[in-house]
Amino acid sequence: MGTDIERKQRDEQSSKDEDAITFGWDGVRVGFLTCLPVALGVGGYGIAFGVLANQAGLSVAEATLMSGVVLAGASQIVAIELWADPIPAATIVATVFAINLRYSLMGAALQPWFKQLSSRKVYGSLFFMADENWALTMRDLRSGSGRGAFLLGGGIAIWVFWVGATLVGAVAGGVVGDPTRYGTDFILVAVFVALAAELWEGRPSLVPWLVAFGTSLLAAQYLPGRWYILLGGLVAAGVEVIRYDR
Repeated sequence: MGTDIERKQRDEQSSKDEDAITFGWDGVRVGFLTCLPVALGVGGYGIAFGVLANQAGLSVAEATLMSGVVLAGASQIVAIELWADPIPAATIVATVFAINLRYSLMGAALQPWFKQLSSRKVYGSLFFMADENWALTMRDLRSGSGRGAFLLGGGIAIWVFWVGATLVGAVAGGVVGDPTRYGTDFILVAVFVALAAELWEGRPSLVPWLVAFGTSLLAAQYLPGRWYILLGGLVAAGVEVIRYDR
């Protein structure tokens, strides 16, 4: 009985996912404004990255360019922490690859809505995808808004603050100091707790969430690097595929 109810809930969600998706300035505007508070917290990490990049020997231009092109805070900070002379290119590439593989799962989650958009709109939006605006976009699309440009608008807000904060950290890091002492590192934790509560769908969410949590803990304990980020999502996704097929 429980399985039938869960399958019915999934079918209802799938039908909602088929609603018409628009891509316009309204979606960009709403996404930008919604993500602004989160972008402020991202800015704190941007300053920290700028300070670390300066200490590692990157110029202001190099640090700013890296943030503008990569736009991946966790992997950028890890890459800078591994920076040395000579540069351990293979280690940096493998570590960053492991961290960023989670974006493949995040992008797949958007597929029910983004399949209605052109490749130019999809890939242009995905360039600006970060953990924060992805979570907010999932909440917005699940509400039935149909705003396909929400991800792009939120990503632009995060990009502006991330790149601008990197510049500040690289130029005036010695004056600003460690931004985490002001509590900015807790802002993103609080945001993700709130977003997790919004994405909770009741009993159907319990199994995949517990599987992802348990897998991540075990992987973090026994595997080097950041593979726990990807493995938690992959194992949970696999469990859901098996449960859905039944």
